[in-house]
Amino acid sequence: MTATLVWFRRDLRLADHAALAYALDTGGPVHAAFVFDTDILDTLKARADRRVEFIWHSVGALKQALEQHGGGLYILHGPARRLIPELAQRLAVGQVHANRDYEPAARARDAIVADALAAQGRELCLHKDQVVFDTDEILTLAGTPFHVFTPYKRAWLARLGGEHLAVYDSEAHYSRLAAAPDSVMPDLADLGFTASNLAELNIVPGEAGAQSLWRDFQTRIENYKTLRDFPARKGPSYLSVHLRFGTVSIRELARHVLADAGEGAQTWLSELIWREFYQMLLWHHPETVARAFQHRFDAIPWPNPPGNFEAWCTARTGYPLIDAAMRQLNQTGYMHNRLRMITASFLVKDLHVDWRRGEQYFAANLVDYDQAANIGGWQWSASVGTDAQPWFRIFNPVTQSEKFDPEGGFIRRYLPELAPLPERYIHAPWRMPETVQEQCGVRIGRDYPPPRVDHAVARVVTLELFKACP
Repeated sequence: MTATLVWFRRDLRLADHAALAYALDTGGPVHAAFVFDTDILDTLKARADRRVEFIWHSVGALKQALEQHGGGLYILHGPARRLIPELAQRLAVGQVHANRDYEPAARARDAIVADALAAQGRELCLHKDQVVFDTDEILTLAGTPFHVFTPYKRAWLARLGGEHLAVYDSEAHYSRLAAAPDSVMPDLADLGFTASNLAELNIVPGEAGAQSLWRDFQTRIENYKTLRDFPARKGPSYLSVHLRFGTVSIRELARHVLADAGEGAQTWLSELIWREFYQMLLWHHPETVARAFQHRFDAIPWPNPPGNFEAWCTARTGYPLIDAAMRQLNQTGYMHNRLRMITASFLVKDLHVDWRRGEQYFAANLVDYDQAANIGGWQWSASVGTDAQPWFRIFNPVTQSEKFDPEGGFIRRYLPELAPLPERYIHAPWRMPETVQEQCGVRIGRDYPPPRVDHAVARVVTLELFKACP
């Protein structure tokens, strides 16, 4: 039997792994590889990048798991477009199996690898793994991609059958795994990076970390609908980074929530479908990486007032919920989902900064950064994407704060300088009388900035910007 190669990418696990299962089914020896791809790593500005450290630990765990089953993992450092064809030739494999990636740059890379392998007489076999439905599997009756989520969700649920969630159980064939005797796990320093604060944040990489979070969330999922929008509460699953790097199977999660009729599970299922909706959109509309889905809104002349973007990035806008959310992002690499919407809306519709600048900042700082979800979310908040809601939906940062952090617990956690404030002023501290400021020991303009903009005035400017767009 001809040997095959499994190329691990954003699927750093053994359990329920499509490409691994297909490779093992060929009957021949199965090699495995991961590439620390310099085409990606060289674009990262921070040397203490939490994502790189998460991947590094997860790859180490994957290597150990493969070795426990008699296999191994070739760990390469360089451009994957060159190294994978070279490894395939060195190992004399007939096929390279990998799970499909939907990002434009990844698709371009895979096309280069496929051509290089074909020139050698080999084949790149791509499989669906990170989503339940991909590419053209969910289309309208007219055979076109959906542009609105609710009908997409209905079609997604109607199409779903047991075969779409079947487990790829490969354990019986692990004896076919081939060792990688000359492979060495590089240090982070060898890759040009240093350790971040990942350990301090209690983020545990690899399958073990994913399963620990998943077990915990299953005990809380019944409360997901009621708690998910409150950043001071333990409502989310916190599995987003594991979904991003494939240390947990989407099919495993979907199987569980589909068997649970509770409101919490069904609400979370909608979030999983949103994830696939955005993956589908990016696949069909790769131009949205840089352009608004509604192309006419590319003509909006965003003012980008000097200092506004910097104030947003450094948590100095004067709006506590916005600043607390940005501190959470900067300190942890994570931001609560509700706050992602509010901070994005604020940057675009209050500070009048082009949405692409915010999307790029999130891309550089989110440990769970997913291009499809990030672009989809930013365009939704900026009202330039696929959205049934009109562009005049503008979040009020104060009322959002009062509604979703009513006691100010989240604000006080990330803005300790505002901790002494009475609850009635925590959401809009500039409204504090000077006597209260003196009593609290918090002077607006000295200890915390005044509002960068007046929301009511900024809202009017935003409406005019959209109205003027042809």
